[in-house]
Amino acid sequence: MLEAKQLTKRYGERLALDALDLQIAPGEVYCLVGANGAGKTTTISLFLNFISPTSGAAFVNDICIAEQPALAKRHLAYIPETVSLYGQLSGVENLDYFSTLAGHRLSKDDKLSLLERAGLHGRDANRRASEYSKGMRQKVGIAIALAKNASAILMDEPTSGLDPQASNELSLLVKQLGTQQTTVLMATHDLYRAKEVASHIGIMRQGRLVETVKPGDVSHAELEMIALRSMQLQ
Repeated sequence: MLEAKQLTKRYGERLALDALDLQIAPGEVYCLVGANGAGKTTTISLFLNFISPTSGAAFVNDICIAEQPALAKRHLAYIPETVSLYGQLSGVENLDYFSTLAGHRLSKDDKLSLLERAGLHGRDANRRASEYSKGMRQKVGIAIALAKNASAILMDEPTSGLDPQASNELSLLVKQLGTQQTTVLMATHDLYRAKEVASHIGIMRQGRLVETVKPGDVSHAELEMIALRSMQLQ
């Protein structure tokens, strides 16, 4: 579903992503972990066509993203670290607005169902977004992504700043997406959540994918040691 072939990004002399080869099948949850500047967000940005590759290519459902961005983006949804909403609108109204922009008309029941599925319950869905916590904003962002019915969802540090309950709710939803054959590519610093939700964990350092781990094969402590060792490689 998602594939990178020798995907490379340079900014002058700085190599932000170095010949990344990556394949993520339908229903897989792939977590990229690594220190700041390791290349995680660059990878996400290239798959979303926010930036152009220096060389190599990224594909979604066999569509080259740089060559056919509009077609490729039909298969993608994105949840950033900080979800921007219109504060004067409620969660339901924000969902309606952004879904309409994407060409999806939803019934009232559908909107409430999507927000419920994303973890925004009851009266909260009708509160103004200006009153929302970061976790509640994140849930509206998830509902917007779900409304698109995308084949792949890309997430950049989605648990950053969330309280334990909100982070756990997000993890449960990501697991559910995988069982429904939705592909997830997530950049995260959270090794614990990565082990909980991922089918594969890719460890990045200085723009390179240095190791791939199957979470079921290692304990939390072993995963932490592997990550630390990989990040310290010269």
